[in-house]
Amino acid sequence: MSKIRLEKAPAPAWVRPVIPLLAILVTFLVTLVFIAWVKADPLQTYYYFLIAPFTRTVTIIELLVKATPLFLTGAAVAFAFKAGYYNIGAEGQLTAGAIMGAWLGVLLVGTSAWFALPVMIIGGFIGGVAWALIPALLKVKLKVDEVVTTLLMNSIIVFFVSYLLNGPWRDPVSMWPQSPDIAESAMFFTLIPRSRLHFGFILGIVVILIIWFIISRTSFGLKMRAAGSNAEASRFAGVDVEKTILTTALVSGGIAGLAGVGEVAGIHFHLIQGLSSNLGYTGIIVATLGALNPFGVGIAALFIGLIDTGSLTVSRALGVPVYLGQVVQATLLLVTLGMFVLTNYRLKREG
Repeated sequence: MSKIRLEKAPAPAWVRPVIPLLAILVTFLVTLVFIAWVKADPLQTYYYFLIAPFTRTVTIIELLVKATPLFLTGAAVAFAFKAGYYNIGAEGQLTAGAIMGAWLGVLLVGTSAWFALPVMIIGGFIGGVAWALIPALLKVKLKVDEVVTTLLMNSIIVFFVSYLLNGPWRDPVSMWPQSPDIAESAMFFTLIPRSRLHFGFILGIVVILIIWFIISRTSFGLKMRAAGSNAEASRFAGVDVEKTILTTALVSGGIAGLAGVGEVAGIHFHLIQGLSSNLGYTGIIVATLGALNPFGVGIAALFIGLIDTGSLTVSRALGVPVYLGQVVQATLLLVTLGMFVLTNYRLKREG
């Protein structure tokens, strides 16, 4: 009698590209349990999640608005993961970029947009790099686990923002815990009149194209991929793995910092507590669902933007909790990770 057992071996090459689609299908099957729990009709729920946002211009634009920071946080996480550096700190790096944007935006009063916007973008990138520096150095110099350090750095910056907004940066006019508004010249221009879709959307697409080029078409990208696949073999081949990881970690932090600038310069126009709304953590879902591929990240960001927008539509139409969208996202991450783990195994028939 033949038996089937699980053995450790790479899955066929065609499996990995279909995992995101399978993960989405399995996620919606699993979340049927939660939909039944809130006593909603599954077909109506999925209609409002996936179809209804495309029926109105305003919700299509809102989908793109929600995807904009996810282009950048997803790209940041994917870039780092590609080199085997597990950056869980995009949330803190985004906030660091937002702090830099809020600070520079006030200083840039009286300057032209041609000067202010590049300064804001560069400043946000530097802010993200600075916040990524300590975990990166601990990783390459002392071999400290970057998952722990980047995660802890997220908590530290939350308290730092609280100190700023309840202390030196408190709005002197309203006395509300928010920084003063940035200069008008430092605000990202809108792409569609009377909407929230701003220049950050274009910036996100440009960044995705740049990191695709770096990963796929440069010698540094080859070193990144080699370090991420097998660090010891890469060292034997002459790759400076520590330098590669350090550079990748800092660039990853800078990309996340750009997302923070976008939230300040394109949406809020000042720094507030909770500005990120877990965009950095959602970037992990985006990167994973996109299979660490820059173009996959772009598609995944749009899909998560659809889920976010759809969750509001579902809540209004059916009266279910708006947090159902977050449940879908969390389930999607777990299912996607589980499926990628299974790509390292095959079913083998014996007998």
